[in-house]
Amino acid sequence: MSEIKRLVLDVLKPHHPTIIELSRRLGVLNGVSGVNCTLEEVDRETESVKITIEGTSIDFESVEETISDCGAVIHSLDSVSAGKKLVEEVETPQDR
Repeated sequence: MSEIKRLVLDVLKPHHPTIIELSRRLGVLNGVSGVNCTLEEVDRETESVKITIEGTSIDFESVEETISDCGAVIHSLDSVSAGKKLVEEVETPQDR
């Protein structure tokens, strides 16, 4: 089976823990090389965060469990990259 190399998630989380703490928790998971958490929107009680995770063999279930343990939920799985190497998206005329 092909290993997951990158995940891009749209996550809704409470204000605590912070995106710093969430990034740290995700960054220590087996198979994860790096994490980027970007705050997209702040509401009175929640925050919308875009999370990009890269690694050699990302275990989605561990990621999902860690996010849930922080009181957050995955709204959508926006992108998944798998295989022997990362493949970047290519812009086509239809994208313009």
